[in-house]
Amino acid sequence: MTTFEPRMNTVIDPSIEPLKDALLTDGYLIIEDLAVDLARQARAELLPDIEQAPFGHDEFLGAKTKRLGAIFQRSTAAQALAMHPTVLALAKLILLEYATNYQLNFSGVMHLEHGAKAQVLHRDGDIYPLSHLGITTLMPTMWALTDFNADNGGTRVVPGSHRWQDDRQATSSEMITASMRQGSVLIYLGGTLHGGGANITQAPRTGLALQYSLGWLRQEENQYLANPPHVAKSFPEPLRRLIGYHYGGSYLGFVNGDDPHRIFEPDYKGPAQRSTGEIDAAKARLPRLSVSKLSSKGKPF
Repeated sequence: MTTFEPRMNTVIDPSIEPLKDALLTDGYLIIEDLAVDLARQARAELLPDIEQAPFGHDEFLGAKTKRLGAIFQRSTAAQALAMHPTVLALAKLILLEYATNYQLNFSGVMHLEHGAKAQVLHRDGDIYPLSHLGITTLMPTMWALTDFNADNGGTRVVPGSHRWQDDRQATSSEMITASMRQGSVLIYLGGTLHGGGANITQAPRTGLALQYSLGWLRQEENQYLANPPHVAKSFPEPLRRLIGYHYGGSYLGFVNGDDPHRIFEPDYKGPAQRSTGEIDAAKARLPRLSVSKLSSKGKPF
């Protein structure tokens, strides 16, 4: 297991490189005690809604698992966790190889109560018809709002599975449990096999999943319905842009020929902009992919 002590980077600098290298090598990493106070606050803010949430209606969602979305209008601490500078620095390094920007793809609580069964192993990136051996589309994270361990349903991860062929199955000896303290975060790749564990304890295990994806992909959670403008107007501008009130790329996602964030800028008097010079320059640096022809190593032929 790759575990790092917390690093509170506010900008990308050489100290983030070991985290990126570990993530690309193992397919996951854990940063211990990265935001303990925020995790405690988020749990307290979300608990009333968690108590009212229904259990899952199928085997994958879990008959003893409660799930909760639209997180940011429920918790200001969750907003801060979504914008954690270390996580965003990693997202920039991992996701901007094939995109001009990244976005918040999904937010949700996974609350496993006593009797929750282990979830089937899966890859989050499989929601898209792109091979995980091609480009990295997702960088999911799971924040521990309670302690995670092998007995209470801590997330099971298969190291190195982001490099496996689709038909390879994981054995029990190839799995590890992301045991971590409250306030720690598990970060993994969209191609890494993982799944919630079984909770055989009496206490619930609560995690906050915050996923990031390439800016030009459709988001798994519809952020504009989960966080419509009258709700998102109270968010900090960086969070509004992260959830999608921003360009998805050059000439991608504009509204009425202008920056979608203008909905929060009623006094703007400047020219309409369908893109920005910075985004256009980033697009010019991106490699052109032939999606229909990818080698087993994910490189275009």
